[in-house]
Amino acid sequence: MSVPEPGAGEVVIATEAVGVNYADCVVRMGLYASAREYVGWPITPGFEVAGTVAAVGRDVTDVSPGMRVFGVTRFDGYATHVRIPRHQVFALPAGWTMAQAAGFPAVFLTAYYALWELAHPKPGANVLVHSAAGGVGGALLQIGRIAGCRMVGVVGGPHKVAVARELGAEVVIDKSREDLWVVAQHAAPRGYDVVLDANGPSTLRESYRHLASPGKLIIYGFHSMLPRQGGRPNFARLAWDWLRTPRFNPLALTNDNTSVLAFNLSYLFESRGVLQEAMTRLLGWVEAGRLVAPRVTTFPLDQVADAHRALESGTTVGKLVLIP
Repeated sequence: MSVPEPGAGEVVIATEAVGVNYADCVVRMGLYASAREYVGWPITPGFEVAGTVAAVGRDVTDVSPGMRVFGVTRFDGYATHVRIPRHQVFALPAGWTMAQAAGFPAVFLTAYYALWELAHPKPGANVLVHSAAGGVGGALLQIGRIAGCRMVGVVGGPHKVAVARELGAEVVIDKSREDLWVVAQHAAPRGYDVVLDANGPSTLRESYRHLASPGKLIIYGFHSMLPRQGGRPNFARLAWDWLRTPRFNPLALTNDNTSVLAFNLSYLFESRGVLQEAMTRLLGWVEAGRLVAPRVTTFPLDQVADAHRALESGTTVGKLVLIP
């Protein structure tokens, strides 16, 4: 394929690193709603890249070829050259590698929007984070610590406990060795002010039951509905999980004094105000040393299938990044 040419207000980046997210696996399976809405199939996955500016379109005056940048894109990231609107491109943080930068925006924007925009926790709030050693989970722990919250992290194996502690979890629950909800109840007997859950039906019902009053359940994924091996959805299992996904009744929510909120980051890239405010604050925290880049594991771009298999296995820590 030919290298893309930038249109008005666009930047072409010669990629040196490409972030991998679980959403990319869902796109590959044909189950990602915004992929169907915006592109359809065939499709090139990829939400975040880092590299060098190769060309700029007319009206772009504050970015020039040769600059080291990173950015977010609605798909198409798994490529050597990516065309992105200027407002979705940012200068590389000082001292960061391309791989660190490529693994930053999707998970930290997700965490920021979930915790800072939707949850608004007050200092001292009890916050429960599922998948706390993953990309979004690790970002949530760090941002929660900045907000002055008491962070409780859930991980899926002993090798992830120390990672979650380092990132800000006061309590870490290893659900492979402990009863998740017994320990969660003990850690916050009056319930959680915020629970952040991307698991889906495997934990949503109990996540809601363990909210305080008032409390907020923030949903940003349904990972447990999708395969951990084989790479293809099991439609009978999907149907069963759809049936057992909790339906939240507005009357019950009112009586329980609780809220359920949900979002999909890929629908927010066009919201310039949201994106600019979030990235300005996040990069300010990076510059001040209050946020650290996620731990990165790299794969060559032509081994992307191995990266997806690793991510689907649930055993990875931090972010996976492809190197073209």
